[in-house]
Amino acid sequence: MRPLQLNPGKRAALIAFLRDLVRIPSPSTAERAIAERIAAEMRRLGFLDVRADRIGNVIGRIGAGHGPLLMLNGHMDTVQVSNPDAWKHDPFGAEIEDGLLYGLGACDMKGGLAAMIYGAHLLHDTGISLNGDLVVACVVQEEPCEGVATRVLIEEEGIRPDWVVLGEPTDLNVSRGQRGRMEMRLVAYGRSAHAANPELGENAIYTGARLVFGLELLAGQLSSGSDETLGSGTLAVTHISSSASSRNAVPDRCELLIDRRLTLGENDVKALAEVRRVIAREGVNAEVEVSEHDITSYTGYRCHTREYYPAWVMAEDHPLIASAVRAVKTRLRRRPRVECWSFSTEGVYTAGVAGIPTVGFGPGDPRLAHAADEHVRLDDVCAAAEVYAQLAIEVLGTG
Repeated sequence: MRPLQLNPGKRAALIAFLRDLVRIPSPSTAERAIAERIAAEMRRLGFLDVRADRIGNVIGRIGAGHGPLLMLNGHMDTVQVSNPDAWKHDPFGAEIEDGLLYGLGACDMKGGLAAMIYGAHLLHDTGISLNGDLVVACVVQEEPCEGVATRVLIEEEGIRPDWVVLGEPTDLNVSRGQRGRMEMRLVAYGRSAHAANPELGENAIYTGARLVFGLELLAGQLSSGSDETLGSGTLAVTHISSSASSRNAVPDRCELLIDRRLTLGENDVKALAEVRRVIAREGVNAEVEVSEHDITSYTGYRCHTREYYPAWVMAEDHPLIASAVRAVKTRLRRRPRVECWSFSTEGVYTAGVAGIPTVGFGPGDPRLAHAADEHVRLDDVCAAAEVYAQLAIEVLGTG
């Protein structure tokens, strides 16, 4: 059995594969090309049962097909390039400079995807026999509706892991949780009139402005419900729109979108009640509800979900967290920080809904996600692959 590390040839192959992934545009619902490239690489590397499921997730297995199951989970989709002029490097060029690979999704999270696939391959290539199965799940549509694709994988495809490792960027540290999030849609109603006689109507924008002020006050009060691990919840109005019969008519409808981040102990019922109290205090005609999300995958599978994603935290002394820390210490010769993500991940389903022990570990600085000139350090991607392999040994054991 060879040492559990990437030799120069495997390192070069991993980097070449990652460059391919970055060069393939994969915005949410358009992941077909990258899914096909990943499936081909899995087959080439000796994965078993490689396939795309009904929603378009790509799954491959290392192991005998029985026993406990560890899932390495990462998403294939990226956000769009918002401002190409802000990039000094081609977002799809996969340019390498000073050991950094630049491109959209390099950090969030194609570096993690490539590392997970090659980490699993490393076990297969070195002849290590696990006491269980290792499944790599490359999922779709995490950016707009995290957790939905993994729910399909587990509830509809019947792949039920005993543990999940999320490859989102952690800067090679360990993440044990995150705040939840929800999106609320608040609609304020008015009465239309000609803009030449505004006193005959009731301007819904003015009503909306009063509510924005009330929501700003509410946001400042959320720190009182702070959790020791995740901190406090937050609230932000992120979009305002209005409608009227014409641009010279008083609007009769004003819509606000509210981004609400949820700490432990907060849920959708509590968050809605807080906003409804603001509406009641202002004495205006308005209503609020959780946004509904409809999206169709590249396979034609239609998803419908409420935009509510719960918070989750694993205990710092949980065996899975301890295994992740040992794996990092073994491969990287340092003790990782154990932290929580500031953003939302597939863990909202795996840990927050399904109750599956979940931990995060991945290459890349989380602050670079969704940023111009996003990049990842190639040494870190290769190091992450070795940690994933070691973590599978820590969790499943060998026979």
